[in-house]
Formats: sequence, structure tokens, C-alpha cells
Amino acid sequence: MILITIPTPDVTILKQENPQLSHIYGFTDFHLITRERGGIFMFYNDKDELLFVGKARKLRQRIKKHFEDTVSPMKNHRDEVAKIEVCLVEDPVERELYETYIANKHKAKYNPDKVTQG
Repeated sequence: MILITIPTPDVTILKQENPQLSHIYGFTDFHLITRERGGIFMFYNDKDELLFVGKARKLRQRIKKHFEDTVSPMKNHRDEVAKIEVCLVEDPVERELYETYIANKHKAKYNPDKVTQG
């Protein structure tokens, strides 16, 4: 058996109730997420349930795309996101393993291609 330990988040940003600055779906702290490093990210709702887990070579750009593009699995569920956690993981193979493991372990609601049934 392989033991996988989910990394502790390096950055957590929360949706603001009344954002004063320019924002994307209530998130004002995207600047805390690195532009240049890779890793995994998790979107949670206000009940702390995992909605989606993803991976990226450049985290900030990829996370923002989930709030902007029309092909994201999150496109109809963006308003549900209350918290974003980011873990820096440089190795692409490790990112893939973490993404699949976390999606299955926590039954990510909007990762249908990653979560096995049963």
C-alpha cells in the first residue's frame, strides 16, 4: 500500500463578504498566490466541502481561469466557492498524483473525470 500525505496549504484565501477592492467572485487576495510556481489548488464551499481540485504549472493564472473561462467544470458553480487552498508542488508527476488522490479521498463534487465511483 502507498501512503500519501496531503500537503499543508501554503496559501489560503477566503471570499470576502463586502470586497472593497477589485475582485473576482468575492476574492480579493489573488496576489498572495504565486505567479511563477506550480502546485495544486482546492476550491471549498462555505461548509468546507471540497468542490474541485486542480493542478497547474503556474498557479495564479490557472486558478483565475476557472473564474473566467467558459469551459471550466466550475463555470456554473463559481458562486459556491468560499475558500481556495494552494499547495506548492513543483514536480508534475506529484501534482497529478495529489490531484487524483485528493479528488477521490474527499469526493470532489466537480471533478467527475477524477473521482471513481464505488
